[in-house]
Amino acid sequence: MNWKEKTVLVTGGTGSFGKKFIRLMLDEYQPKKIIVFSRDELKQHEMRAVGGFDHPSIRYFIGDIRDRDRLMTAFYGVDIVVHTAALKQVPACEYNPMEAIKTNIMGSSNVIDAAIANNVEKVLALSTDKAVNPVNLYGATKLAAEKLMVQSNAYAGGRKTRIACSRYGNVVGSRGSVVPLFIKQRPSGELTITDDRMTRFWISLEQGVRFVIRCVEEMQGGELFVPKIPSMKMTDLAKAIAPEAKIKIIGIRPGEKLHESLISEDEARTTVELDDMFVVQPSVEALWFGHAWADKGKSVPDGFTYTSANNTEWLDVDGINAIIKPIEAELAKEK
Repeated sequence: MNWKEKTVLVTGGTGSFGKKFIRLMLDEYQPKKIIVFSRDELKQHEMRAVGGFDHPSIRYFIGDIRDRDRLMTAFYGVDIVVHTAALKQVPACEYNPMEAIKTNIMGSSNVIDAAIANNVEKVLALSTDKAVNPVNLYGATKLAAEKLMVQSNAYAGGRKTRIACSRYGNVVGSRGSVVPLFIKQRPSGELTITDDRMTRFWISLEQGVRFVIRCVEEMQGGELFVPKIPSMKMTDLAKAIAPEAKIKIIGIRPGEKLHESLISEDEARTTVELDDMFVVQPSVEALWFGHAWADKGKSVPDGFTYTSANNTEWLDVDGINAIIKPIEAELAKEK
């Protein structure tokens, strides 16, 4: 795919992922135009005036994905949509359930409608491990958004629009993640962990962005892409960030899992394994796109699951340190 001929729009473009994606686009792919679509004018101003994103190919659109009419206008002439906008803080979603539903589900439906109406070539939506067997509202809304995105390929009809999802684990150092929290707690000499058995998938922001770019390039429509990424123990993360600190176990929070899952046993029936990722194909009843991956990899065995507890790849304290040191440097710059 020749990105230099494409107009790319990023919903939630002022977020951690959006900014990293746009930076990589500018540095390595040089698309014809990049549209930052988000609802916060201050973040857009700071991104342009302070963040170094004052580039002639960038356009800034104020708008909310809840506003279908605004999306219809913003998507005119767009070739690629990367859909990252979401309410993602678990406690905030639990306390404001209808707001989470309006943004994560209804907003995603608006993105689909605007993309199909404007004959957008490809839509790639970002999802999360929280969508697998969800135990909180955030995960439930992301699961519903996934289903909307995949099944809406049926609405494309004879149009060229194709829609797919990527799903991966926690992004190291992103806003609201545990790494900044542990760094903030470090001077006190005590870090808080909800359960000392807890494990998590981890991926760097750049790895996540490059994975999404690859998914956009290779998607046929209807797939759910899952990268192979390492797991780590939360106790090892704490040791890496503050080796001398005491660990205080505070108890698992409502809506929190002990281990995360990226592929469920039921999804495994249509999952194909490649060297560095899994592709969950649409169900056999879906008579449209996204079924050709079986020729590129191998089907996973019956009963297969992909969880942070049964993963074959693990990061030890040294491996964690190699990832978080650059994150610490970036956080220090922001102070």
